[in-house]
Amino acid sequence: MGKIKDQLRKIIFGTETLSGRLFDILLIIAIISSVLIVMLDSVLEYHNAYGNIFLKAEWIFTILFTIEYLTRIYCIRLPSSYIFSFFGIIDFLAILPTYISLIIPGAAVFSVIRILRVLRVFRVLKLVQFMGEAELLKKAMIASKRKIFVYLFFLLNLVIVLGSIMYLIEGEKSGFDSIPRSIYWAIVTLTTVGYGDISPTTNLGQFIAAIIMIMGYSIIAVPTGIVTSSMNFTKDGYRKTCIICNDDRQTRLAKFCNKCGAKMPEES
Repeated sequence: MGKIKDQLRKIIFGTETLSGRLFDILLIIAIISSVLIVMLDSVLEYHNAYGNIFLKAEWIFTILFTIEYLTRIYCIRLPSSYIFSFFGIIDFLAILPTYISLIIPGAAVFSVIRILRVLRVFRVLKLVQFMGEAELLKKAMIASKRKIFVYLFFLLNLVIVLGSIMYLIEGEKSGFDSIPRSIYWAIVTLTTVGYGDISPTTNLGQFIAAIIMIMGYSIIAVPTGIVTSSMNFTKDGYRKTCIICNDDRQTRLAKFCNKCGAKMPEES
């Protein structure tokens, strides 16, 4: 029995074997196919013409994903580590709506079931675990989280100040009837969305709006630069550890510690 569990664990959780890679490929195909069925079933014409086929296919995929979910719980050494993990929760949410539709039948609650069906799209998130670059992006995001937080905090203060200024300049006649609504306008303008539901009418207000629009181009550029820089640093790899301060975030080519400035040991 133990050998069977070990073999299943290698196939399901590992990708170093041929059977493991084959399992991943089949699972990716099943995930993409099931998500496409959910999307096609949401189109009224396709639902009316192929509704029964979509329903049968949905149950087939649900049963397959349920078997996969239970098998993962069975073969892993600590089931709770998978059940309460990110992908464990996603797997559970992916199969839950189909079974709920059995408990809540009837046309009166059809709209509720349709909302629950959207949860099946969570299956596509399982594809993240098959992408090696996702780990690189994850490390880059973690490494740059403080810089991004500071930048977002700066933007928050900026829209509060700009929204308050526009509230004083434009006033209720132009639609800026409260500071929160003015802040909403500042956010929409700064992100270059521009719904047009509120717009300044005074010359000074339009001048400030123009400045905000120009500033909006940095909204994407700055965070992108921060994450890209972290990705380049992460891609090079944390290969060295400083022997003075024990910081292990030193790049392979670093000659001096970027934390304490101590000289790094040469690579052998």
